[in-house]
Amino acid sequence: MPLLLAVSACGEESLRELFGSYTPHERYEQALREAGLDQTALGSEWITAAGAALDGAITVTAPYHEESYLDPREARATAYRVSLRRGQRVEATFESQPDSSYHVFIDLFFISGRSATTPRRVASADSLARELDYVAWREGDYLIRIQPELLRGGRYSITIVVRPSLRFPVYGHDTTAIGSWYGDPRDGGRRRHQGLDIFAPRGTPVLAAADGVVRSTRSNRLGGNVVWLRDNLGRTHYYAHLDTQVVHRGERVQAGDTLGFVGNTGNARTTPPHLHFGIYSRGSFDPYPALQQLPTTPVSFTGDRSLIGELVRVTRAGARIQALPTTSSSILADLPLHTPLQVEAGTGAWYRVTTPDGSIGFVAARLTEPLDGPIRHAVVAGGAMLLSDPASTAVAVEAVAAGTEVPVLGTFGDFLFVQGSSGRVGWLASP
Repeated sequence: MPLLLAVSACGEESLRELFGSYTPHERYEQALREAGLDQTALGSEWITAAGAALDGAITVTAPYHEESYLDPREARATAYRVSLRRGQRVEATFESQPDSSYHVFIDLFFISGRSATTPRRVASADSLARELDYVAWREGDYLIRIQPELLRGGRYSITIVVRPSLRFPVYGHDTTAIGSWYGDPRDGGRRRHQGLDIFAPRGTPVLAAADGVVRSTRSNRLGGNVVWLRDNLGRTHYYAHLDTQVVHRGERVQAGDTLGFVGNTGNARTTPPHLHFGIYSRGSFDPYPALQQLPTTPVSFTGDRSLIGELVRVTRAGARIQALPTTSSSILADLPLHTPLQVEAGTGAWYRVTTPDGSIGFVAARLTEPLDGPIRHAVVAGGAMLLSDPASTAVAVEAVAAGTEVPVLGTFGDFLFVQGSSGRVGWLASP
């Protein structure tokens, strides 16, 4: 079962209460330090990768499904940036292929509007459950970080969906029945509507939108017959203009239980029957995101799975790397013909790639091919060094003797991507 965490402003403290002194990721990092593994190259890389993933988070739009590969020999982490509105519920699910029981740490961070603010951890999943389920208390960008334990990995998929956190409160209806919205002017603009008006025939059952406890049932001048309910996440629901109420103070209810029936009591006497539904937590907020049904079925990956984790090259001039896996997203760069790309993941008809200069984005899979053979051959006129990256300051990985003929697998700027005599690949300055 997924782990549901709804953390208020004291989020980090709440996490410590739930998991003890540390979250699962923090406990694992502490164990590495106590064992002295933070002094090893791999252990140090694992700790560094956790922070680097947040700095380089990949922006995605839910629903999102990605297939990727984690090399067990490398210490890596990946983070995804997703925008949430208050009241929306985000679910992140990790699946290894084939299934394996190693620990995977899934953590959720909130980014405030202040650009210099460090992302604040607001939720963590059990490292064996591999599912995180969280209701957003604040609107903004959230980072979902995925990191396996050391020396474990393989092929995996990550699925991110956004769902409503509340059940629709009028039986047989949905958001198309909303006739007046949060923030609409009232009394000639002197006040703003503090909820949603959901229109339905008189006598239609009004349902509890979440599990909780009835705090009050009363009648007043504005709301008529009303029910106040406090849900298990600490939010207070307000159901107004009921024809009748059928619950009592202190009664525990489950989502979908009948609280009363639609009417037009109170100041709604002159309007058609409807439910006024409001929600409060340190003041009112718009209930719509908590009720809105968004698409939850992501596009399946249609590219070549065998190329995930491998190198490919661009096969068509004019190819572009995009910010998102859609042609309508921002263009990050034009990709010259034969540019080598490291395939990090696949989603829909796209690969998520890293370019030779370290840029990260998405390229259409149909515009690439595997490095199965050279595009041509080149002869090294003088002695040269095979480099790790297309830069004169890069690390030398192998000497190439003068007169050596090398297969050229790709090009980038003034460099050739070649295979040396030992079989290693690297970069040579273009002659």
